[in-house]
Amino acid sequence: MVPHWDAVSFVVASRYRTAVLSRLISRPATPSMMADDAEIAIAHVSRALGGLREHGLVELLVSEDRMKGRVYGLTEHGTEVWETIETQQLA
Repeated sequence: MVPHWDAVSFVVASRYRTAVLSRLISRPATPSMMADDAEIAIAHVSRALGGLREHGLVELLVSEDRMKGRVYGLTEHGTEVWETIETQQLA
């Protein structure tokens, strides 16, 4: 797991990562739902999800084998990082 402030910095360095984390704080979602809600291209959402997963901030909630309808949610670390971003008004 990436140290807390390193993870905060990683998220706020990209508007796409920030948008994805912001969307997932309310409830789990598929990449297409996130793209529609944030009005960004699904390619940006997919790339952001990859980085956020590598940093232990989001997790795939369905089987890794599933190619359609993949649902993602925040990890506990992701929730803590988002709370810091909001508290410190970094987004």
